[in-house]
Amino acid sequence: MTQNLFYASARGLIRLYAWLTMKLDIQWEGILPPGPKLFVANHPSGTDPFLIHLASPHPVSVLITAKAFAVPLFGYYIRKARQIPVKPGQGGEVLEQARRMLEHGHSIAIFPEGDFSPQAGGFQKPRTGAARLALATGVPVIPVGIALQNGWRYPIISKIAGKPAIGYWYLHGPYSMTVGKPMHFGGDVNDREQVGAVTGQIMSQIVTLAAESERRLERKPLNGLDTALQMALKTVYTFVIGLLSSGVTNM
Repeated sequence: MTQNLFYASARGLIRLYAWLTMKLDIQWEGILPPGPKLFVANHPSGTDPFLIHLASPHPVSVLITAKAFAVPLFGYYIRKARQIPVKPGQGGEVLEQARRMLEHGHSIAIFPEGDFSPQAGGFQKPRTGAARLALATGVPVIPVGIALQNGWRYPIISKIAGKPAIGYWYLHGPYSMTVGKPMHFGGDVNDREQVGAVTGQIMSQIVTLAAESERRLERKPLNGLDTALQMALKTVYTFVIGLLSSGVTNM
């Protein structure tokens, strides 16, 4: 009950922020199937793990870097909302946790690139975690393609657990998301060749959907108010992140 309350309030705040500061555009190409689903998306900014919650009317647990969980208050909040920390070198344990949640009826979101998409454009080489989860559980895979305004991602450096961490944040502006039709896979999760083939199919669909999002994005004109708001939010957000992270520099 408490987890549902935390999730509902967090999702409400995300929706409010997107409504106030972003020209958010989400398009579904089909009806989402019932039951647990595996959402897979490209990762152009640090904002994606939050906005992807709006692609589903039901709770989703997103695989998020463990550094975020070290931020006071924020880390507690996302942990209570059942988000999943990803620690370096513990990929197997993280995927096992995600697999158990899928088999217990809970949807998961993962970014197959494993890191931010290249800031100059394009995509990182996909990792195999999403394919392995799909083959191990048989749940439908929901590909998502994200596009945002080039040049509006800001690198914000903060100190978390005593180490500098850089994030490319998209604070304001047109943000398009295309949610594709379900993909279904079956086979042997231990077959490396099949895992590689499924990984390629998933990433190919993400790229196609991201291109569709990009086309819609190009039809959204920007104005002087957009630019002014973007600069103001960057200043505020940099200050807030620095203030929060200063509390964990000695952890």
